[in-house]
Amino acid sequence: MSDTRTAEWLTAARTELGLEDAAEGVQGLDAAAELDALVRDNVDGSAAASTVFLLGLAAGRAADPAVAAHDFTEKLTALARSYDADTDRAEAPNDQSRRA
Repeated sequence: MSDTRTAEWLTAARTELGLEDAAEGVQGLDAAAELDALVRDNVDGSAAASTVFLLGLAAGRAADPAVAAHDFTEKLTALARSYDADTDRAEAPNDQSRRA
């Protein structure tokens, strides 16, 4: 999909969902795309779209969805980077006591 076609689609989708006035929209979409790519590369391609969906679901439940989306993106990015890494190189992904 071309950049123009992608932008047109995302604008149409945001409008359809009533999100056209969301100031954080473009920045959030860029972060979601980066997370998607990271999950595809470090975890599994089939998990990428579901991960971004879970991010949106969790952020949507927060008192301030824009802030939550940013925070959750950082957490999921760190998780994807360390996923299946040995503990000498990164935190084990299931060690919640060491996570922010």
